[in-house]
Amino acid sequence: MKIKVLIVDDSALIRSVMTEIIGSQPDMEVVGAAPDPIVARELIKRTNPDVLTLDVEMPKMDGLDFLEKLMRLRPMPVLMVSSLTERGSEITMRALELGAVDFVTKPKISIQHGMLEYTEMIADKIRSAAKARIRARPHATTDAARAPGEQLPPMRNPLASSEKLIMVGASTGGTEAIKQFLMQMPSDCPGILITQHMPEGFTRSFARRLDSLCKISVNEAEGGERILPGHAYIAPGHSHLLLTRSGANYVTQLDQGPAVNRHRPSVDVLFRSAAVAAGKNAVGVILTGMGKDGALGMLEMKNAGAYNFAQDEASCVVFGMPREAIAVGATDEVAPLNELPGKVMAHLATHGSRALRV
Repeated sequence: MKIKVLIVDDSALIRSVMTEIIGSQPDMEVVGAAPDPIVARELIKRTNPDVLTLDVEMPKMDGLDFLEKLMRLRPMPVLMVSSLTERGSEITMRALELGAVDFVTKPKISIQHGMLEYTEMIADKIRSAAKARIRARPHATTDAARAPGEQLPPMRNPLASSEKLIMVGASTGGTEAIKQFLMQMPSDCPGILITQHMPEGFTRSFARRLDSLCKISVNEAEGGERILPGHAYIAPGHSHLLLTRSGANYVTQLDQGPAVNRHRPSVDVLFRSAAVAAGKNAVGVILTGMGKDGALGMLEMKNAGAYNFAQDEASCVVFGMPREAIAVGATDEVAPLNELPGKVMAHLATHGSRALRV
């Protein structure tokens, strides 16, 4: 069975280009193209698509309003089509909170040529979206957005907080998973390095959003920062993020080398650097995502003495990356997303000081 895709975009050019891209794939077909959400509602009823591509800014009904209603009344996989602007990135972050699976960006210039260059990426994201677990969303409220899990108590172990580190990798569905993970972290947790597959320009909005919600400080990594307890550093969309040492300190490093597993930033790059620089003082966490990025890097972490966690299948949007890490024997524990922060902190509380004395 082919993946049925409905395109919703007010631009006739984008609708045409997306139709061409999707139609060129042997395993998918376009079942309709709507210029606005009003038309889209009727086409959804008529065509019952597997995946919806949705422009974030449209006439008649805002894309976010439409998405919020859709995820309450008729939840389905939605791939946002966003502009590469600050406003576009902020709207896209909100769309992911409302339940969109992932997003692609419109090129700033030469839209038709640029979108056609994205063919493989768009097709992969549609395939990933079609496999996603979609759950109905309650009516969004500020309180609900701020309370995905109970705040964990402080560590009260300065040595473990300063010497231990947490490495996190995610892809499809990861923005919400990372938010839930970080919002439970106490203000004195060990430093956290994060690689989330996301293009340049969007990671800064993502970090700002998390910083406004979490007890810990969350920033887009700049490279050369000393890693501090109670701080999280997110790989910028243009570079790999690595962990290095400078004397007694752990420090961030950025690298614009080639993509690894077709990604820059790559989770494997982060995890491999943690294996070398931190060894048994690192804890690895692999969250929801399509593909295998992070699996072999996490195995290197484990072989170097790190203790690793994976998100379980039931709580993942896409169980690709955790499955691959589990399959190669890289993980020590598998748990639902809402339990992972507590399990990570419990492990650090019981093993932190002992590991440091070895």
